[in-house]
Amino acid sequence: MSEDVRASDGADDLALDHYLRDIDTGKSPVAENTPAGDGEWGVLKVSAVQEGWFQSRENKVIRDAAHIQPRFEVRPGDLLMTRANTEALVGLACIAETPPPRLMLSDKTLRLVVDEGVADPAFVSLALLRPAVRNQVRAMATGTSAGMKNISQRQIRQLRVPRASLEQQRRIVAVHAAFERRIGALEQVLGKLDLAREALSSQALSESQRAGWRVSSLDEVATVAAGVTLGSEPVGEGTVELPYLRVANVMDGRIDTSDVKSVRILQAQRERFALRKGDLLLTEGGDLDKLGRGAVWDGRINVCLHQNHVFRVRCGAQMSPDFLALYASSIEGRAYFQRVGKQTTNLASINSTQVRKMPVPVPPVEEQDQLLGPIRVVRGRIAVIERLVAKLRLVQLGAVEDLLGGRACTPSQRQVAPIS
Repeated sequence: MSEDVRASDGADDLALDHYLRDIDTGKSPVAENTPAGDGEWGVLKVSAVQEGWFQSRENKVIRDAAHIQPRFEVRPGDLLMTRANTEALVGLACIAETPPPRLMLSDKTLRLVVDEGVADPAFVSLALLRPAVRNQVRAMATGTSAGMKNISQRQIRQLRVPRASLEQQRRIVAVHAAFERRIGALEQVLGKLDLAREALSSQALSESQRAGWRVSSLDEVATVAAGVTLGSEPVGEGTVELPYLRVANVMDGRIDTSDVKSVRILQAQRERFALRKGDLLLTEGGDLDKLGRGAVWDGRINVCLHQNHVFRVRCGAQMSPDFLALYASSIEGRAYFQRVGKQTTNLASINSTQVRKMPVPVPPVEEQDQLLGPIRVVRGRIAVIERLVAKLRLVQLGAVEDLLGGRACTPSQRQVAPIS
């Protein structure tokens, strides 16, 4: 990587205000907590601004036309930033590349109007995601009793970002974009594979396939158990501290162990709450359409527990956990959880009795394995590509950080960056 691609080495940083013409803030009118439909106006939630990307569905519909103010509409290419959020998320920035029409800024989302004579908005967006800048934001942000953090426009203008010529900025953006093209191509492949997996799953559970299968309640073919209740941990001798999985770790079809917490329990309770490889984990609560989401535990953590809001389903000899997971995530399985789930103002939940009474198809074990074969092949290909995407993201992050920090790319980064 040539010297002129590099940005500042840190000693010559400048205030973000140098790159800005203005900062716009929006309004937060009364709105319903549901996304705007076609032709409707919506106001952005703070969750619309993710780490480097824009989530347009994160908005609330505005029903009262008197509250609609078109001057706050998000425009293609806008650089957006959150001024209020949790400590980890306050001050996040992204480019709204192609936002749908009729989305308004809220009073918690800012539009940074970049002076394009001296700065590329995409470069400013990358600079704002640097760990050094994120640390500045966390240090500046002030807290509230609700756990939210705020950062003012004055503080935003004072953020120290790399000094770089417009030519240098555009070259750094080009390196980032090269990674995005490569990652985007892989994500398109993932999308096709996911469609194939869904088609195979539907075929495996089709009416014609199920002819002759018996149907049993779940508790006839598996045992269901709740996990550790938090809040009153024992102390002293006879206790042990162990990792546990909570609702946030249990995704739809996979277990995320990037952030696993620990809990202290009595040594005598260890076997009761410990997971085994092959246990199906199902979530107790959340949005109604996410009730009962889950995945099969692969035993990647030697001794791991589960929280009481995550049900552990341990299959007997008549049921493959992978087949049960397939059924639980099917349209029919989802419909059962939505039908029996208890809905409150913000959340829905199911209890262990409802899980135990869930009717499930029980084909012969040999047939279960046969039906799962093609699905496992596709899942394997998906896992390989997901690992490659994750690796490219790390290399991309390191390459852009090196350039923003005034360091040249490593040989491996130079090799990957030009891929289109």
